[in-house]
Amino acid sequence: MNLVRILRRTTAAPRSKARHSATPFWLIFLLIGVASGQTPAQKDVLIINEVGLAHPASALVMEQVMASVSADPRYQTEFYVESLDSPLVSNEALRRESEARLLEKYAARKVDVIVAMGPAPIRLLAQHSNFQPEVPIVFCGGTREQAGDVTLSSRFTGSWLKPDVGKTVEAAMLLMPDLRHLFVISGSSQFDKTALKTVKSNLEEHPFPLEITYLTDLDMSSLLERLRHLPPQSAVLFVSFFRDASGRQFVNATTALPLVSKAASAPVFGVSDRYLEHGSVGGYVLSYADQGKIAAQRVTDLFAGKRPAEIPILTSPSVYMFDWKELKRWKLSESKLPAGSIVIAREPTVWQKARWILLPALAVILALSVVAAYLLYNQKQLRAARKEQIRLSGMLIRAQEEERRRLAGELHDDFSQRLALLSLELETATESLPDAPQEFNEQMNELINSASEIGADLHTLSHRLHSSTLERLGLAAGVASFCKEFAAHEGTQVAFRQDDLPRTVSPVVALCLFRIVQEALRNVKKHSGASNAQVSLETENGELHLSISDDGRGFDVQNVSTHQGLGLWSMQERVQLIRGRFEITSKEQKGTRIDVWAPVDVETESSHEILREGAHASAAAPD
Repeated sequence: MNLVRILRRTTAAPRSKARHSATPFWLIFLLIGVASGQTPAQKDVLIINEVGLAHPASALVMEQVMASVSADPRYQTEFYVESLDSPLVSNEALRRESEARLLEKYAARKVDVIVAMGPAPIRLLAQHSNFQPEVPIVFCGGTREQAGDVTLSSRFTGSWLKPDVGKTVEAAMLLMPDLRHLFVISGSSQFDKTALKTVKSNLEEHPFPLEITYLTDLDMSSLLERLRHLPPQSAVLFVSFFRDASGRQFVNATTALPLVSKAASAPVFGVSDRYLEHGSVGGYVLSYADQGKIAAQRVTDLFAGKRPAEIPILTSPSVYMFDWKELKRWKLSESKLPAGSIVIAREPTVWQKARWILLPALAVILALSVVAAYLLYNQKQLRAARKEQIRLSGMLIRAQEEERRRLAGELHDDFSQRLALLSLELETATESLPDAPQEFNEQMNELINSASEIGADLHTLSHRLHSSTLERLGLAAGVASFCKEFAAHEGTQVAFRQDDLPRTVSPVVALCLFRIVQEALRNVKKHSGASNAQVSLETENGELHLSISDDGRGFDVQNVSTHQGLGLWSMQERVQLIRGRFEITSKEQKGTRIDVWAPVDVETESSHEILREGAHASAAAPD
């Protein structure tokens, strides 16, 4: 397994407390599998950074070097990482002392390659040729001028940066044809001053028709205040800003630049690709991305056995690169950018977002179109089926009512009458035998009483099947009468309450609510085990509100048994036919409550049919 890890990260110079975070774990541990049976060679790399990994350029180069090495299964590499933090050290003696400690620390430690990232590490290693004299050095991240035009020995290979600020200014003039003022910003650290010197020299080579003002040696507050009041037709060129004139330190790209960009009343252009997405519009920028790739390739070549002298030193080209969001922010036309410009952070268009799913989307659209056509074709049939379903439900309920009426009539007109006649005949027979034994008379009296009780029960059953009270006296009287009879026969106390009922209620609605009361109370007796129940009828927001509740064992509404569910289904179907609302609430051991909201009157085809059946039934209703 190829394990790449940073063994140490010591700071050779004092640093700002808040601006240098620990090395991220995703940079520290990269695990890559290797081919089966291959033993990787052990390699040690010392990386010396100009600044810490909190700085985007340093972090990027570090990441690319580690990623490249970790991708090669031939090596198992350990990285030793040090940061000089030279832009943050103002005392020259302290700087030299910390550099000496670093050289002493690694003087006797064997490494295979040294990576020098930034001008200060390049200059340090060039001046101390006796430090690890046999170890090749890969350098990057600096210009010749920043490194002090040092002479590099044959053990150096890598790449130089070569800024061309003039092309950035030319790009700014293309984007802003009326540009008249250029404000150049740089900090007060030695690194900032060296970078500014290179920029000044470069600008002097291009006689631009601009008024150039250098905003240097200012504290951050004064600089920001100045930037808020720039004259019209201005642009800002951000060079480097690690420390302001008061000694306050900054992370160049991620702290200082965003403050400058936010305060400036004009577009801010930059010299580095790491400035983009932090407030810089862009320009002809130094490419630290290329620096990282070149350094990574050089390390791999040295691992493979090449000598530094065999690997040419390159000059990394700059590139036209711009931030799409900043172009939009300052209303700068993308069409005026130099040819070959790279635009990053562009918000994708709707087409760009969706094109990767275009074919699946088209397939889905086609399928949906087929389904839609099918649904449209069958829409009439679906409506007819729904209408037929409602009609069949109405027919079922009408059939129930008709059967109830027929049975009630037969019980009242036939069986009740025959039982009454039987009772009279028994009484007559008893009276015609005055000398009969007492035992015989007692048996006859028992038969007469039994016949009378059966007759009373048949009368009650007939009334339940078809309530003449409901038709003659209305909903409230019918429900009250049934509750009273139910309590008397079943032994369950039923409290009935009515409040503010309308004078007349549609017979269809009254019959529906009456049947629901019947079914609900039967369920109370059969399933609930409750000793008390409450029934209430009232008018609520222009609707009839029926409520039936009990204190029984309750049940899980989501898991209703088939037998009990038929009663609930019947109640729901009745409510649906009168266009009402049905709601049931129940919890185990906490009772059950049924609520029905119904209109006072209904005008539906099914309701009229039920009403007609009720009219036919009323003629033969039992008393």
